Amino acid sequence: MLHAGLSLQIFKRWCTSDKNMVIMPGYCVQGTVGHKILNGVKKIDFDGHTVDVRMKVQYMSFSAHADAKGIIQLIRQSAPKNVMLVHGEEGKMVFLKKKIRNEFGIECYMPANGETVTIETTCKIPVDISLKLLKRSFTDHGGSVEPAPKRSTLVNGVLVMDDSDLRLLSTEETLAELELPSQTIRFTSNFVLSIALPAQQVTEKIVSALKTRAKCKGVLHNQDGSISISESVLIQVSKVDETNIGVLLSWSYQDEDLGGQLHKFLKNQSNII
Repeated sequence: MLHAGLSLQIFKRWCTSDKNMVIMPGYCVQGTVGHKILNGVKKIDFDGHTVDVRMKVQYMSFSAHADAKGIIQLIRQSAPKNVMLVHGEEGKMVFLKKKIRNEFGIECYMPANGETVTIETTCKIPVDISLKLLKRSFTDHGGSVEPAPKRSTLVNGVLVMDDSDLRLLSTEETLAELELPSQTIRFTSNFVLSIALPAQQVTEKIVSALKTRAKCKGVLHNQDGSISISESVLIQVSKVDETNIGVLLSWSYQDEDLGGQLHKFLKNQSNII
């Protein structure tokens, strides 16, 4: 850019002769000697002395920086959340900034020299996850398909803190490590249905309705007359009087969504009869 150094010293000695030529191989910042002579300035002030520029001036694009096409390709490959343009001509940077915003829908900044830019970011806290829990999570989501790097996967576990280290473990691993007994939290709901049928017959109708209408998997009609689903949900039917049937519905907190759906389904007795 002929801003300082040996190149500027040589330019001062050679620029007054039309027998000489300078080739500018790249971008020059506005205000530098290189930018001035590329824009046709014929007189340059050096330390209070005006020097005539008679040497030939040529421009050759030989930049080590990516052009607009290369920048767009880089953004597409790296998928950043923010882009900051810090080098280039203002007009072209304004155009590129608009193109980045429209094409990728992300924020793009082009601060002036000395300007401070504040970018809001999401605080990421690294957490180690146990191999057992990781394998179980992939199995729960199909297992046979490799997880996509850009696709998020929900993993449920217990967050354990050791000093400043965070680890995500399975419930079994946490209980074993902390030497704690396993505790089970269950929700239970009792309600009455106006059905004038024997309890055993109502139980059979519920089993059929759960399999066909509710599309539940793992429905078992146990020998004691109760109904179990996925080893977590328990349904017991009992006779209240000649016209009413009592239903007990119990489920663990892990299957809270399923328990809520079954509660709504069974209280609507039209789903059973």
